[in-house]
Amino acid sequence: MDLGDADIDVPLVSRLIATQFRQWAALPITHVASAGTDNEIYRLGDDMAVRLPRRPWVAATLAKEQDWLPRLAPLLPLAIPVPLARGTPGERFPFPWGVYQWLDGRNADDEPDIDLPAAAVQLGRFVAALQRIDPTGGPPSFRGGPVSTLEDRVRHEIRDLGADGTVDPDLATAVWETALAAPGWDADPVWIHADLSPLNLLARHRRLTAVIDFGALGLGDPAIDMLPAWAWLTAQTRSLFRAEARADDATWARGRGWALGLGLGAAHSCRASNPALAAIGRRSVAEAIADYERTA
Repeated sequence: MDLGDADIDVPLVSRLIATQFRQWAALPITHVASAGTDNEIYRLGDDMAVRLPRRPWVAATLAKEQDWLPRLAPLLPLAIPVPLARGTPGERFPFPWGVYQWLDGRNADDEPDIDLPAAAVQLGRFVAALQRIDPTGGPPSFRGGPVSTLEDRVRHEIRDLGADGTVDPDLATAVWETALAAPGWDADPVWIHADLSPLNLLARHRRLTAVIDFGALGLGDPAIDMLPAWAWLTAQTRSLFRAEARADDATWARGRGWALGLGLGAAHSCRASNPALAAIGRRSVAEAIADYERTA
């Protein structure tokens, strides 16, 4: 079952809490607005969040998060969601769901006064720390393979977005082919977040404070975690992130390919349905192209 646009609302969440976690039944519940498409988030009291997946494949990632996030959290320099309870299907809601510790802050993309140089350093250290964690027993990430897995879609989207003037097709193709030509990752797979969009970064009091949404968590090529260098950071702060993340030239080139490829996907498919994601996608593409022009 795919809920699509079906109702997930405060009464549903209230019933789920009341029937499965009676100790929290009296706490207020409020919806948390988000540009994310995979989960609905509700605040439970002052210090908890309820996360309800909208689709089967998203629900399938919940057990992975519940198992691994408590183990990873003490080893990382930024806060991540800590699972507090596992909910089960009920009240006509068909998927597992979870209760997590509330992480205060705003999406980094909505925090115009953030100290971006400091945030670039913090995020680079987070990526490096994640990669250093022992990978034994870790699951593969669905974005852990080579950037070439996006090949057919990227070529199609370059043609479409080039035809309507959204991107320069020649430059976008040059960025893409540079990524494809870069040597692949030939070391053991490492832990990756695999979705470091600015929508999954929280900031408070001008500082980066947390990383959320670990649905793509797993082992793979670290190039995917270079994504925020173009999706969020500026030309002036990108090098700070890279230095802390310790990315070699090949990883950096593949990472720019991921930023281009995922950016094209968001710009192409979310224009009408999710303007916030589409805007991030267009920024990723523009920054990847501009970076290529500066360094080619």
